[in-house]
Amino acid sequence: MADPGIHGGDDVDHRQDSGNRRLYNPYQDLQIPYRTLYDLPTSPEFLFQEESLAQRRSWGENLTYYTGIGYLSGSVAGASLGLRRALRSAEPGDTLKIRINRILNSCGQDGRRIGNRVGVIGLMYAGLESGMVAARDTDDWVNSVLAGLGTGALFRAANGPRSAAIAGAIGGLMVGAAVAGKQVLKRYVPI
Repeated sequence: MADPGIHGGDDVDHRQDSGNRRLYNPYQDLQIPYRTLYDLPTSPEFLFQEESLAQRRSWGENLTYYTGIGYLSGSVAGASLGLRRALRSAEPGDTLKIRINRILNSCGQDGRRIGNRVGVIGLMYAGLESGMVAARDTDDWVNSVLAGLGTGALFRAANGPRSAAIAGAIGGLMVGAAVAGKQVLKRYVPI
């Protein structure tokens, strides 16, 4: 917070420096209401009362968040895999331009491919989780686990029922582990 003596107001600054001279304060006589300018509320402000009662993101925010996080993390992981692949495929006679071109092409191709996949998984998960919240009219861990199960099954549904069942089980277990880990962090890690 700003020093009250700097902005004038009710507090008059009579501080002195080491030479026993009074320090000059250009804001002393302006009577600026600094407290109303700098003491801002720390809680979010809502336009409607119903928004303040909800303790979770809306379906649109949820959709944007999971899709964006999925695409970004998938792109970074894909780019790192592409970098590894490009460095392995380097030949001894390549020039620096060819090596840089190979690295950029490989990072871009793998980053885009994996980023799109993980972004679509995030999109499906967000849609299924928001649908489960709307259908069950409750927001608990069951919605998240069922959304993970449904996302895995839906993502691999084109490969057959066995692949969809295995992917659904993996998705449900991954989300269940994430929900359990979040609860452990909330309980034992002071934030």
